[in-house]
Amino acid sequence: MSDSPAQPPDRRPALRASDADRERVVDVLRTAAGEGRLDVEELDERVSAAYTIRTLTELEALTLDLVPAGAARSGSASEGGVAVRPGAGGTERIVSIMSGHDRRGRWRVGRNLLVLSIMGGAELDFRHAELADRSTTIRVITIMGGAELRFPPGVDVQVSKFALMGGHDVTLDEAPPPPGAPIFHVRLFSLMGGAEIRQGPKPRNRVERKLDERRRGRSESSDRELE
Repeated sequence: MSDSPAQPPDRRPALRASDADRERVVDVLRTAAGEGRLDVEELDERVSAAYTIRTLTELEALTLDLVPAGAARSGSASEGGVAVRPGAGGTERIVSIMSGHDRRGRWRVGRNLLVLSIMGGAELDFRHAELADRSTTIRVITIMGGAELRFPPGVDVQVSKFALMGGHDVTLDEAPPPPGAPIFHVRLFSLMGGAEIRQGPKPRNRVERKLDERRRGRSESSDRELE
């Protein structure tokens, strides 16, 4: 019996990284710096590399020593940076009456989430959340109170809003979400209150502010040398 013909080598080029892939990796780097896993110089080098290298393989290599084995590193574009594990359970109600709530990091979100703030406030970060369903409905009601919600890039955030003697500030990614991305249906209602919706990287932390100060210092030194 003759030997089967040899298979030709796989000549497909490496998959290119998208902007959403880069932002997810940069988010991991920022978190690692905040935890002390990276110093300012290492953060500077890796963030710069994340915005210049081209392929997913090179991009994921930047976080290989920062994420435990077996854990998701940067997440696929279809998952939008959040984990979707269908099933029961998860937070379904966050009520703040003359008080406040702050949820961030890894937490499970139910299919339907009510966020009620009466003379209080809530800050909810969904960038590392685990979802009970690919489609999540969030009802945000603020009465003389406020709410701030932050979503990762690469997910579909659909917002409807109504405000009476109040207001809403919504900033979403301009790029369309990838096919199959998780969907957040956000319903905003405010009475003498307001809500803020943001999508993208988290606000700058202490390490990044220090990095900016060093960069400005180097830039000012260069300018003085040119004078």
